Amino acid sequence: MAGYLLRRLLLIIPTLFGIIAINFVVVQFAPGGPVEQEIAQLKSHAGLIAGVGGSGPPSGGIYRGEQGVDPHMVAQLRHMFGFDKPPLTRFWIMLKGYLTLNLGQSFFLGQSVWSLILQRIPVSISLGLWSTLLIYLISIPLGIAKATRDGTRFDLVTTLMVMVGYAIPGFLFAIFLIVLFAGGTLFQWFPLRGLVSMGSASWNWPARILDYGWHMVLPTIAMVVGGFASLTMLTKNCFLEEIGKQYVLTARAKGAGNRRVLYGHIFRNAMLLIVAGFPAAFISILFTSALLIEIIFSLNGMGQLGYQAALQRDYPVMFGTLYVFSLLGLIMQIVGDILYTVVDPRIDFSARR
Repeated sequence: MAGYLLRRLLLIIPTLFGIIAINFVVVQFAPGGPVEQEIAQLKSHAGLIAGVGGSGPPSGGIYRGEQGVDPHMVAQLRHMFGFDKPPLTRFWIMLKGYLTLNLGQSFFLGQSVWSLILQRIPVSISLGLWSTLLIYLISIPLGIAKATRDGTRFDLVTTLMVMVGYAIPGFLFAIFLIVLFAGGTLFQWFPLRGLVSMGSASWNWPARILDYGWHMVLPTIAMVVGGFASLTMLTKNCFLEEIGKQYVLTARAKGAGNRRVLYGHIFRNAMLLIVAGFPAAFISILFTSALLIEIIFSLNGMGQLGYQAALQRDYPVMFGTLYVFSLLGLIMQIVGDILYTVVDPRIDFSARR
């Protein structure tokens, strides 16, 4: 197992290199880079000044904002953003920084990329972790109950319920929760925005924990409403497949009760894919599900950071968050492999060629 883990850790390096290289090449062909963004702002500002100075265009019929920018200023902007160097040189400079965990400085926010990530990632981890845990804590018992009652009214009703939840977009359900429970029309039981209350830094720890949980209720519910269906059905199908196998029939023939057969024999085999998939599920929720929820509940997480960086062409933030996300994803895949061996010790990855 140690040799397998060492190989997987070593494979992280070329994988990260490939991910960053491909995205760097793609970005080079994307229109509207940071230099163009800054030039557009300068033109907009100049046009606004010209518009304030008079009701019509100056002599010649052209607003100042429509005129070209001084080439010397363009050269200064290219030097400020590092675009006076060839793309390959910029790529190697970025890689050298990543080797020393130096993710660079944001073009527009005036902070280092690491400081921005450290400010935002607790919000995204909170949403991803609690949502994943809640989905697992509800879906696994529900899937087991559906497998043991396959074809009954309970199975049909719960299937309908989880499918309805799956069909409801998370952001739409978030708006419904705000209208219903955050002072929209009926109740004001939960806060409308943020992860903590103002002034909570001076509170004692129990009060701060309760305040944090109070703020997390609605965003977490909005994120998990559509996440039950796939895991519930996967759990049910895994248990149904194991129930029909020969070792289950043998255990029952020897007089083992249903509870002992279910949790003593079936559980470990059926839960292999489900438990080992927890890291991948957490990364999936962390990466893909939080942007609209963060916007609706005014949570400054990684989703908003990456989205704003993409709009502004803030390349250090874009590539820095990509680097961190890719590294986390690759590490979580290794954690998933370790969980396979924890759930079923018979699995030996080191024996694979």
